[in-house]
Amino acid sequence: MPLTMYSASVPIFLRTLGHIGKWLDKAEAHAQAKKFDIGVLLGTRLSPDMLPFTRQVQMTSDAAKFGAARLAGIESPKFDDVETTLPELRERIAKTVAFLESIPAEKIVGSDDRDVTVPRRDGPLTLKGEVYLRTFVLPNFYFHTNMIYALLRHNGVELGKSDYLGPLGG
Repeated sequence: MPLTMYSASVPIFLRTLGHIGKWLDKAEAHAQAKKFDIGVLLGTRLSPDMLPFTRQVQMTSDAAKFGAARLAGIESPKFDDVETTLPELRERIAKTVAFLESIPAEKIVGSDDRDVTVPRRDGPLTLKGEVYLRTFVLPNFYFHTNMIYALLRHNGVELGKSDYLGPLGG
């Protein structure tokens, strides 16, 4: 099957968001086993000037939903970034997954030449869909995904490469 703008985006987001959900389960089990409040982990940062764990989850969600919506030429749902608990983060991921699953593939297929405008602090940036996906959406999505993984590992959650990659082959 040929690689399309859809297959290079939405299924990847869905797969990785599924992995993150499993990581959250392992984080909860780790906190229970070590007898500490999971809220402590949710506020951790790798560095004082980096965003905390909860914000990394929110940013991963945003990268997926805004990326897919802009490629499809539709509005993305607005999430208020108010999650402070593990159940709320799980719900955020579930809402993101539901939105992604609602986007018909044909809305994104062929978006490689479509102009996509991204609002930015220093003014809007317009890119072709393929460039937007390759140089903005996927790097941002994986940056924040990697921060979630790194924060969990840094705090003792037993995750390995297989948790990051998930089952291979399909």
